[in-house]
Amino acid sequence: MITIRRLIYSQVLRSVGAVALAFLALFFFFDMVDELGDLKRGAARGYNLGYALLYVALQIPNHLYELLPIAALIGTIYVMAQMASSSEFTILRTSGLGPLRALRTLLGLGAVFVVITFIFGDYVAPAANRSAQAMQARFMGDITVGRTGAWMKERQTSRNQAVNVGAMTSDGIMNQVRIFEFDNDSGRLVSTTKAAQGRFADGGWELQQVERRGFEHALAEPPRVEVEQLAQWHWPTGLSQDMVAAALLSPDKMHTLDLFQYISHLEGTGQSAQRYEIAFWRKVFYPLSCLVMMVLALPFAYLHFRAGNIAGYVFIGVLVGISFFLLNNVFGHIGNLRNWEPWLTAAAPGFIYSLLSLALFGWLVLKQ
Repeated sequence: MITIRRLIYSQVLRSVGAVALAFLALFFFFDMVDELGDLKRGAARGYNLGYALLYVALQIPNHLYELLPIAALIGTIYVMAQMASSSEFTILRTSGLGPLRALRTLLGLGAVFVVITFIFGDYVAPAANRSAQAMQARFMGDITVGRTGAWMKERQTSRNQAVNVGAMTSDGIMNQVRIFEFDNDSGRLVSTTKAAQGRFADGGWELQQVERRGFEHALAEPPRVEVEQLAQWHWPTGLSQDMVAAALLSPDKMHTLDLFQYISHLEGTGQSAQRYEIAFWRKVFYPLSCLVMMVLALPFAYLHFRAGNIAGYVFIGVLVGISFFLLNNVFGHIGNLRNWEPWLTAAAPGFIYSLLSLALFGWLVLKQ
């Protein structure tokens, strides 16, 4: 059995490696073409071809994280189809490779891909993305999201604050900071604060070039506004640099632990965390999709191939894999819109495709 496992594993690993390298080379080319526009715009700031190549190279870990499951599917389908076409798999079956043992063999290799996907998705890719964003912020401008920046909420004893950070530089300086303070009891706006810049300090933020407006409400009278201009002002808050960075980053590019901590912060301040909860559970379940891909590929070993139709079956398998990833993304968006249970939204595509592939596998085995 060790010899059979070594035979299958060596062929699958070579095939998956070749498919992954082909995909990464293709994405590297596309990213480099897309980066030519930034190369032209940032030339005056010192952004040259070397930095562009480095930026594109830093995208490779994230691409590998996204592509590894489908590369595992394509590579394994190709090996299974080749072995079925040459009757090699039939010989292995007569040598004692039963259906359940074949399934366990592929799932064992799939577990290796699960570990690799998790390491790249939770450690390598986020670190590379942060380095790439810091380099882009250095030459192209600040880190921001959308047109209005990031919105956060801070809950204190008697007041609630809605905080907006327009952008953040690579060295942690916040630009275009706005703070709206509301009274807990009446819900009225108490004050607004605008600052050109802000830095993270012990126990709060140090804001520069500050304009504060205080509103004093009286019965049957319009509120009285007091305007105060300050060169510097310390705002006590529990919002850390990691929380601001999390609000400015895409949830898909964050560590699993950072997502969990940010979800706890959102729930603690009464904000909706549905989007981040779905992203968290997708980070948990996405590496397990490598196992789903292995289960999807195994039935191809039990099909009867002619010499010229392997490519057609492989193409069908590729379409099945692509449909899985499309369904995974669609479930994420629909689950966010319809407020579905986050863990079920993230796990449903893999569960559905696992049941379908196991049903097909069982039918083929019984048919044999």
